[in-house]
Amino acid sequence: MQMADPVIKIENVKLFLAGQWIHCGINLEVQRGEIIGIVGGSGSGKSTLLREILALLTPTSGNIEVFGKDLNKISSTELLKLQCRWGVLFQQSALFTSLNVIENISFPLQEHTKLDKTTIKELALIKLLAVGLPMDAATKYPAELSGGMLKRAALARALVMDPELLLLDEPTAGLDPQGAEEFDALVLNLRKVLGLTIVMVTHDLDTLWQITDKVAFLSEGRVLEFAPMTKLTLSKQAAIATYFQGPRGRMTQHLYEGNHGI
Repeated sequence: MQMADPVIKIENVKLFLAGQWIHCGINLEVQRGEIIGIVGGSGSGKSTLLREILALLTPTSGNIEVFGKDLNKISSTELLKLQCRWGVLFQQSALFTSLNVIENISFPLQEHTKLDKTTIKELALIKLLAVGLPMDAATKYPAELSGGMLKRAALARALVMDPELLLLDEPTAGLDPQGAEEFDALVLNLRKVLGLTIVMVTHDLDTLWQITDKVAFLSEGRVLEFAPMTKLTLSKQAAIATYFQGPRGRMTQHLYEGNHGI
C-alpha cells in the first residue's frame, strides 16, 4: 500500500546563521497523525528547525514542504492560508498580557475570519473547555494564571482555527510533575479526538516516552537518528548514548520499558 504524502517533508536543509552553520543537511518526514519529538543537546538547532517549518526563518539551502507546499516557492497569500492550517504553542506561551484569556484565544479568529463577535466568543469558549480550563478562567489575565493554566490557554489559542498540524516548543517546561503529566495526557487526547499531527521540541524524558511515536535526534547540524524511543535509546552513536544513558535517562528508560504510553 502506498504511503500518503507526508504532512512535513524536510530535504537537505542547511542554515547559516550568526556566522555559523546551524543545520548542515536536515532530512525528516512527518506523517499524518504522528506525534514526533525533536531532541538534541543545547545549541543543536531544535527550536530553529521549528521556526523554519513555520516559515519564520528561511533556510540557506534545501527544501521544506508543509501539506505538499514548498515554502520556498509559495506566495505570501498562499503562506497565509497555509499558516491557518497549523497552530503553535511557544515555549513562553506568548499570550498578550493586555488581553484576558478569552480575548487571547479569540485573536486568531478575529484576524483571519469574518465571523461575528458572538460566534467567535462561542468558538473560543469551546476551545477553552477542550483544553481543560474552567469557565471562570475566561476573564482572567495572563498574570493571574498559574504556569499550567498559561500553557492550556496558549494551547486553546493554537487550536482555535481547527488546525491539522500542531507545533509545540518545550510544552511542559516550567510545569510540576503532575502538571506535565496532565498536559501530556491532554495532548494525546487531542490527537485522538481531533486527528492532529504534532511536532514538539522537548527535553522532557517522560513526555518522549509517554506520547511520541518517533523522535528525531539532532546533532552536528543533522538528524543522527529518527526512531521510536525503544530503539533510539539503544543507539550506539556517541551523542545519543551520552544524552540518554546518564543516570536520569536510564532511570526513565527502566520505568517505561514494556509500559509505553499513558
